[in-house]
Amino acid sequence: MFEFTFHNPTKIIFGAGKESLIGSELNAAGIKRVLLVYGQNSVVKSGLLDRVMASLKAGNIGCTQFGGVVSNPVLSHAREGVALAKRDQVEAILAVGGGSVLDEAKAIAVGALANEDLWQFFIGKEVERALPVFTILTIAATGSEMNGNSVVTNAETKQKYNISSPHVYPKVSILNPELTHSVPLNYTAYSAVDAIAHVIEGYFTKQPGTHLQDRLVEGIVKTVIDTTDLIMAEPTHAKARASFMWAATLALNGLTPAGIGPYSFPNHMIEHALSAIYNIPHGAGLSIVMPAWMKWYLPKNPGQFARFAKEIFGLDSGEAGIKALEQWFVAIKSPVRLGEVDIPAADIEAIAENAEGLAKQWGIGGLYPKASIGEILKLAV
Repeated sequence: MFEFTFHNPTKIIFGAGKESLIGSELNAAGIKRVLLVYGQNSVVKSGLLDRVMASLKAGNIGCTQFGGVVSNPVLSHAREGVALAKRDQVEAILAVGGGSVLDEAKAIAVGALANEDLWQFFIGKEVERALPVFTILTIAATGSEMNGNSVVTNAETKQKYNISSPHVYPKVSILNPELTHSVPLNYTAYSAVDAIAHVIEGYFTKQPGTHLQDRLVEGIVKTVIDTTDLIMAEPTHAKARASFMWAATLALNGLTPAGIGPYSFPNHMIEHALSAIYNIPHGAGLSIVMPAWMKWYLPKNPGQFARFAKEIFGLDSGEAGIKALEQWFVAIKSPVRLGEVDIPAADIEAIAENAEGLAKQWGIGGLYPKASIGEILKLAV
């Protein structure tokens, strides 16, 4: 184990019907008015929005509604939310939805207290303050409910960049696994891929010598695979949905990389280029990138890939483990080739150039120049 500091300030309230507590939680925090951020119509049709509004009313919390967040949230819509938050002088942001909603809500929380344009914080300006964020999660995947990350896409520049700041950790996140029972199976599959990607980035790119953290990662990966298989057979499998939801939260709340030393996020870096340019689901992009990156990276860390194969799939070689993971992606109907999402091989150079920009932003440009990214993408053709 290497030196580290671990601090996660988010309060998690987990269980059926717990969204009814949001009004009292906001009231206890001294909040009088919120901007309620949500997606398209699912929270309306399900009755969740009505239940949330009733809880806010019971807690004497004023509310301005702001819907319309899309998958792969866009900067232009977040800017509209910032303007609305400033106009109505809200004191907190309440996100009701999946990772995209939570990410945009965090961006709005930053922009609401800033004089600069919101995009400045995604291209390097330090976040010094933000409105408090509260969340009610409806799709388990990104871990945004318990971390300080926010990702949005600048549709004009085709850049999908992020904020990472302690100021946007949610104050309270409510996780009711029953809200995830209606998530379509394709998005359940993409969510599983995303959760796995979150933990394997550090697992493979870190220095050796952190056995405990490896065990944590392997436990999360096996839990995600096992529960996803159960959900695919029975979408409303209550125990599987609950375990999956918590596993996805643990995958990106800072626990698994604590003490592992320096590591990088190359799969996400490359995938952000795919979803920025082609607007494909994030998890779908990751299931294309991950096996290709693994095949490319295998010679750099053969021992860890052999361990992954043995611990996750009971196999005896790194190559076999990569193949097994790729076959599992196929089994849950998540794409593993660029052509499956209509991305032509002829576009690889442009994709690699886009991804190289983010690699430089993340400080890993030396490890992932355009040529290397292109090599990885060619393994996904």
